[in-house]
Amino acid sequence: MTLLDFDALAADIKQWGIALGFAAVGICDVDLNTYRADLNAFIEKGFHGEMDYMARNPELRTDATHLLAGALRIISVRLNYLPPNTQLVKQLKNSKKAYISRYAVGGDYHKWMRKRLAKLAKQINDRVGGYGYRALTDSAPLMEKPIAEKAGLGWIGKNTLLLSKEAGSWFFLGELLTTLPLPVDTPVIQDGCQNCQACLKICPTGALVNAKQIDARRCISYLTIEHKTAIPLELRPLIGNRIYGCDDCQLICPWNRYAPATAETHFHARHDFDSAELIDLFSWNENTFLEKTLGSAIRRLGHARWLRNIAVAMGNAVYDEAIITALKQRLDYADIMVKEHIEWALAQQLLKKDKVPIDDPLLKKITAKLNVHY
Repeated sequence: MTLLDFDALAADIKQWGIALGFAAVGICDVDLNTYRADLNAFIEKGFHGEMDYMARNPELRTDATHLLAGALRIISVRLNYLPPNTQLVKQLKNSKKAYISRYAVGGDYHKWMRKRLAKLAKQINDRVGGYGYRALTDSAPLMEKPIAEKAGLGWIGKNTLLLSKEAGSWFFLGELLTTLPLPVDTPVIQDGCQNCQACLKICPTGALVNAKQIDARRCISYLTIEHKTAIPLELRPLIGNRIYGCDDCQLICPWNRYAPATAETHFHARHDFDSAELIDLFSWNENTFLEKTLGSAIRRLGHARWLRNIAVAMGNAVYDEAIITALKQRLDYADIMVKEHIEWALAQQLLKKDKVPIDDPLLKKITAKLNVHY
């Protein structure tokens, strides 16, 4: 019986991964216990907000054998997603335009990556059969960033994202669990953030409470995507025109000066999501929303929260009669939570109009209902 050369196999796996479109491939063991204390502290402080699933079965997040019996190694992959020619800062500074986190302006990555990981597993199995595999793309309770850090793909930065000297942070992560006893890679030991405080200072809502510590309850990505109820009043003005996610801590990160654009057209912007006007997106009915977001991560919001987020952004925009008209046209919206955000946005716009007296009947009615004093 010929003994397997696992070193040579690991090298081949990395080459196969690159050929499949992944930007980098690394391998680590399944022991993530050194990260458990940070996870426990995050949960104990309530930083997970409404994401109750994060507090359930924490042992699953640090032990891959619960997800694949006999798992010995995790193959971690990195996939660049930054679309080319994207005018990030310009879009963010135009308050009448919608800012959508750049990972979501193109196609959803979950199925795409899982298919590529399945192809990688098949190639491995064709070479050495008899071993088990399971592909993951944010689809199981396993800590992706610690895995990638252990596999040598980068380090967890002060903004809690994985950072790479070669690619910044504009990439997705995926994993392939295996029962193969492959050699592991050396983690990135040097912390490339050093004394940099850029991300901590720029966070619009102060969600980055400390280096490598984030309070999701204040994070714009959480508020616009995960949060299912009313956005806290005090945080709405800080959201600006960000209607789906937030990239500020990536935009300011010095390492992202080296981030390459993705070669995958699947992640290029669709339906002008990288340059859309708030009013245009706010006009979509539910059928249009479902049609335009087919195959997009945005669809998980649902039409109601889509309108909620856009309403907040419209309230934050510079004064515009067209925005006021668009908001008034939806004042009878059936969803009470969404309607409240529309009313709030309308109040913000009316207050910006020079000739609207503070005792304006519509303004008084809205502010009284919101129980807000301006």
